[in-house]
Amino acid sequence: MIEDNSIHVKYLIANEQDLLWGLTVNTVGVQDIPPGSPYPLGSHPTRYLFSTEKGRILEEYQLLYITQGQGRFTSTSQKPVNVCEGNMFLLFPGEWHTYHPDQSTGWNEYWIGFQGINIDNRIQNGFFSKNKPVFNVGIREEIVQLYKQAIDIARDQHTGFQQMLAGIVNHLLGYAYSQDKYSLFEDLKVTNQINKAKIIMLEHYHTSILPEEVAQRVNMSYSWFRRIFKQYTGFAPAQYILELKIQKSKELLTNTMMTSQEVAFAVGFDNSDYFCSTFKRKTGYTPIKYREFTQGKNL
Repeated sequence: MIEDNSIHVKYLIANEQDLLWGLTVNTVGVQDIPPGSPYPLGSHPTRYLFSTEKGRILEEYQLLYITQGQGRFTSTSQKPVNVCEGNMFLLFPGEWHTYHPDQSTGWNEYWIGFQGINIDNRIQNGFFSKNKPVFNVGIREEIVQLYKQAIDIARDQHTGFQQMLAGIVNHLLGYAYSQDKYSLFEDLKVTNQINKAKIIMLEHYHTSILPEEVAQRVNMSYSWFRRIFKQYTGFAPAQYILELKIQKSKELLTNTMMTSQEVAFAVGFDNSDYFCSTFKRKTGYTPIKYREFTQGKNL
């Protein structure tokens, strides 16, 4: 007889105020599927029970994390793909899918199910896609601890438990997005070059250094450097240098009595008028108004 060590916390209730928070959790749990076991196990919640041959469609999102073993996943938008320990995969509402562990290995899976306008907005803004539902995050103790913490919170259901669970979901989604993105750069072996470029920019943003010079100093062609740098940081190299100038100018305006012209020259602008117009475009304030705001002179 197969020992069932699963934990299912299902049918979590969310009130109208919880819904206004923007994200609510419906289910959370963990189960160990030994090699040779049927899947899903008989203890699988009825609401989520499915045939691996026929698949299913959910009304919510679910984020699963495999910590041991391997198997297969497929959906309407994703061709059959192997999933293994260290992988997360995201199930989308209204999207047909199926998945199962290999009979030879079984697997250990954590999951959390959720819905709300916050995750809908992230999908609409391109952070997550049905065309790329699998994330390589590696085996990370902190991710396991987040799932376990969610299970404990869901079991106790103290006042505000939905808001605490929503915070954990956001943390898990952050891991899925950032760690998977970072793994791409590990494969390309350019992480050290990009980090070196960031240090060069941080040390020389106040000078006339150009992105092309930075690319040369990290031994990359500029076209390749610009492309990879933007994928890694979200900024084109020139934009990144400008952001460093603006952040430093905010610090100087807040913590010193330097004039806006002196600040402009200190952070590497040759023209104080251009600095003022650029600062206002980036922050919504002129340098003088920003100083008044941050130093509380409008109070």
